Amino acid sequence: MQKLILKLFIGTLLLQADDAKLEQQVESTEKVLNFKQDSQLQQALSKTNSFNQKDFLPDIALIINSSTVSRDIQNSKYGSYGIDGFIDKMDDIPFNRNRGFNLNYAEYAMHSTVGPYFDADAIFHLHPDEFEIEEAYMTTKKLPANLDIKVGQFRSNFGRINSIHQHAQHFIYQPLVYEAMLGVEGIKDAGIGVHWVAPIDNYLMFGIEALQGSNEFSFGYQEGNSLFIEYIKAGFDIGDNTSILTGTSIANGKTLDNRDSSLYNMELTLKYIIDSYSNLSWQSEYLYRDREKSKQEGFYSQLVYDMNSNWEFGTRYDIISGNLQKYSLMIDYKPFEFSKIRLQYVYDKSKSFGGKREDEQEILLDLTIESGSHGAHAF
Repeated sequence: MQKLILKLFIGTLLLQADDAKLEQQVESTEKVLNFKQDSQLQQALSKTNSFNQKDFLPDIALIINSSTVSRDIQNSKYGSYGIDGFIDKMDDIPFNRNRGFNLNYAEYAMHSTVGPYFDADAIFHLHPDEFEIEEAYMTTKKLPANLDIKVGQFRSNFGRINSIHQHAQHFIYQPLVYEAMLGVEGIKDAGIGVHWVAPIDNYLMFGIEALQGSNEFSFGYQEGNSLFIEYIKAGFDIGDNTSILTGTSIANGKTLDNRDSSLYNMELTLKYIIDSYSNLSWQSEYLYRDREKSKQEGFYSQLVYDMNSNWEFGTRYDIISGNLQKYSLMIDYKPFEFSKIRLQYVYDKSKSFGGKREDEQEILLDLTIESGSHGAHAF
């Protein structure tokens, strides 16, 4: 009997201990749940009632470009050169103007994703004596049927090289045909652009742009938006090592005195991959201008050899109406991905100084430094 009472007593104690332990576990679980609920509530209130600046900071990049120039033309003459039959006097020379040292520009670029439907980009050029909005535009995302819309001020997709910034091009200068027909800056204007990429294995893109038409070298009408551009671009591979990008562009607008002006372009780029670090690319463009009963044309072709991730070599030949020609040789050294030193020799037979044709020779050493988050360069 005593043993039975003892067993009952011990069992009761064990049950009480289990109940106490269970109560502790329940209390502990309630505390964890309450803490999580409080934490979630605080996060919700924080997102609802406060502004987190870090969530809205844009990607920022800084690019600095400078050069030293040796040429056989004095600065006083070079500052107002012309191109016979195309430009009487070049008033604005933003790059490599002086024999000697030049700070060409500091480029300040920003990119930001604005919600699920828009991206915003702005690129500013800071020259020694002016501040310039190079580009500032918004692009759409998630539109149906592979459509994209760009609105603001931007570099046109006309041709192959117009949309590529100076520091990202292989050669220091624009091709001669672009300079003669569109000036050093090319087509950079306020407006809207729409392009569509075909849902096929190869690259096929159609685009249209409606721009203000402020480029005075081929257009320039000031009484409303007057420039309309259409283009088709296609890309495909031949085998495992060769890629081709080709296209055609048409620009129709009005000149300063409200006369019709049309500019036609054909482009071809062929790139051969040698190995993981080297490639050979051949790029050419032909432009034809029909303006005020005057028909002019021009062409350039360049060959660039990327030996490895550090060294690049290139040559380019330019010719425009009037048998005006230009020859360029380039060596490009990249000690690091975001720095570039370009050495270039130019023999130019296209310029006139004070109304007199005169051949010009240049040796240029160009330094570009990039820092921050910067978009990928073109193919």
